[in-house]
Amino acid sequence: MNVIPKPAVALLVHSCDRYRFLYHGFEYFFNKYWPKEINCKYYFATEKIDVQVKGFENIQSGIGEWSDRLRTLLQKIEEPYILYFQEDMWLSKPVDAGFFEQLFLQCQQQQWQQVKLHSSEVYKTKPTDLFINGLNVSKLDNTASDFLMSHQVTLWDRQFLLRQMARSEHPWRNERRATKRLRKLNPGIYHIDCFAENGKDAINPNIEGSERSEYFTVSMNSTLNGFTLPYIAALKAGSIADKEYAEQLENHYHNSLTHDGLPRPRKEDLFQKIKRRLRNI
Repeated sequence: MNVIPKPAVALLVHSCDRYRFLYHGFEYFFNKYWPKEINCKYYFATEKIDVQVKGFENIQSGIGEWSDRLRTLLQKIEEPYILYFQEDMWLSKPVDAGFFEQLFLQCQQQQWQQVKLHSSEVYKTKPTDLFINGLNVSKLDNTASDFLMSHQVTLWDRQFLLRQMARSEHPWRNERRATKRLRKLNPGIYHIDCFAENGKDAINPNIEGSERSEYFTVSMNSTLNGFTLPYIAALKAGSIADKEYAEQLENHYHNSLTHDGLPRPRKEDLFQKIKRRLRNI
C-alpha cells in the first residue's frame, strides 16, 4: 500500500474579507489549472468570515494590519514551507505537477529560504547550473534587484518569512521596508520563471520549449482591471452559477465598483490617501 507522505508545503491564499467577491473566480480558475496530485496542504485565509473554497481549508487571521494578520496565519500553519498566493491571482494556463514535485524536493535538500516563481523585469538574476523541468534556477542579485520582498507567488521557508513580518506594516510598507531589511541581510534568494505574471516574459536562460504557467492579477485599487475580461468570457461558458458570477464581474468592471459593491473612490480622495501612506513610510 502506497502511503502519501505528509506535505512539507502549505499553499496559502492570503485574503481579506472585503475581497470576498473575488473568491469564486480564484476557486474556479485554480481548480481548472492546478493539478490535484501536487502534494500540498491547502489553506484559504480570511479575516473573520467562514467560507468554503473547494479543495481548501479555511483559516482565519482576525482583524488587524496586513503584516500582523500574516504573522498570525504563519503561526497557525505547521508545514515548514509556504507557497504564497493572493485571491486576485487567477491562473490562466495549466500548472506542471512534475515541476512542483521537483521544486519542493530541491527546496528541502538545498534549504532554500525564498524562491520567487513569477517573472518580472525588476529582478536581476545570475543563472546556476540547476534546471527544473527546463527552467533555470537563477539567483537574485540582491544589490541590483528591486522588491526583494514581494507578495507575488513565492515559495518561502515559513520561519524565514515570519521573520520578515515586522509589526503593524501595511502591504506597501512591508514590501518597501522588508526589501531594505533583506538587502542588509543579503540572503540567498532564488528565482524561477514558473509563472508569467500578467503575461511577462521569462528573464532567465531557460531551455527552449520549456513550459511555463501564467496568472493575471485582476484587482487594482479594490476594483477589477482589464485583465478580468478574458476570465469573464471563460466563466460565461460554465455552469449557471458561473454565468451569473460572470455577469456580476461584468457589472463591477463596467461601473467601476469596488469589490464590496461601492463606487470607486474619487481620484482626489485616492491621491490624498496615497500621500498619507507615503508620509508614514
